[in-house]
Amino acid sequence: MATTIDEPQTTTILPQPRTRVLAMPEYHPPLAGRHALRLDFNENTFAPSPRVFAKLQQLTAEGLTIYPEREPVERIVAQHHGVEPSQVILTNGVDEGIHLMACAFLDEGDEALICTPTFFMYDVSISMMTSGLVRVQTDDSLEFPFERFHAAITPRTKLIIVASPNNPTGATVSREHLLAIAAAAPQAVLMVDEAYFHFFGDTVLADIATLPNLIVARTFSKAYGLANLRIGALFGDARLISFLRKVSSPYNVNGVALGVLPEALADKDYLDWYILQVHQGRERIFAALRELNLRTWPSAANFVLMDIGPRHKEFAAAMRARGVLLRDRSTDPGCDGYVRITIGVEDHVTRGIEALRATLAEMQWTPAESMHARRASSQQPTAPREFE
Repeated sequence: MATTIDEPQTTTILPQPRTRVLAMPEYHPPLAGRHALRLDFNENTFAPSPRVFAKLQQLTAEGLTIYPEREPVERIVAQHHGVEPSQVILTNGVDEGIHLMACAFLDEGDEALICTPTFFMYDVSISMMTSGLVRVQTDDSLEFPFERFHAAITPRTKLIIVASPNNPTGATVSREHLLAIAAAAPQAVLMVDEAYFHFFGDTVLADIATLPNLIVARTFSKAYGLANLRIGALFGDARLISFLRKVSSPYNVNGVALGVLPEALADKDYLDWYILQVHQGRERIFAALRELNLRTWPSAANFVLMDIGPRHKEFAAAMRARGVLLRDRSTDPGCDGYVRITIGVEDHVTRGIEALRATLAEMQWTPAESMHARRASSQQPTAPREFE
């Protein structure tokens, strides 16, 4: 009689990432099919300085074979901003800057503090390093909740990130409050994200000379119009910057971006023109939204947030059908029903306003649909979430 021998059962073993990588959230920007008027991503909606494009024409085939040198351009950036070269590091956009901050200053068990709603990449980079992310939620005013934020600082707090102006709200934080936060947490690094500085004008950059725990982030994606080239900068005490250099790749910024950045910085007339276009466009957008009875919040950035209500997806889709892209922010904490519009040059603002009017009329939208009106009618005040 034949004997059957069972094959031994095998268990497939697959490599696994770190626990924090499994737990961290993913960022999925809706980038597909953006062939329309781009009023969705807070980019420069027109073009960078003509000097940037002229410099691009001078690129050579041989130049593309050479590893990029970051340090010579860092000296130019330092001089432009009135700091020492040891006080600046160029990064692959501010996104990488946030990543470097988390890598350099956070261990598992450390706490990092942010105020929501805000830029989602803070969540991503912080969660990669620690489970100790503490979020302080704004109330319905979307203003920075200084007292509650200040109270959330503990001895375990090692990284604090505050955006001013904030995305997606446009709200700002006073220098007085930022300095108070830095003073309350000498054991932590405070990163002030000034990505939208040019449309606001206030900065704490000069304070890096006296505050050893302050980092200021700037991007060249917004006013300068270099989003496609991915270049940003972190400024701070030379000791802090030295730690960021240790965790950064020496070739993190590509040579094309490094080649054109000095030209963008040198063309002050073009930068001033674009900033003026945004300031004027922002007033036109606010006026149009008031006329349409749409609730908004004060904004010091190149965008405005508006309260559409439950039909926010229908609204964004209808605007896209008219050739205008907006950003639905309804998944952000405290932003259910809210949609953001980017402000660009005069013609783009005109087209955006025309599409807004036509879309809302076609939808037969009324102010009673807004989340604010619906909450008021239900008489159920929304309490701010405490930090978590």
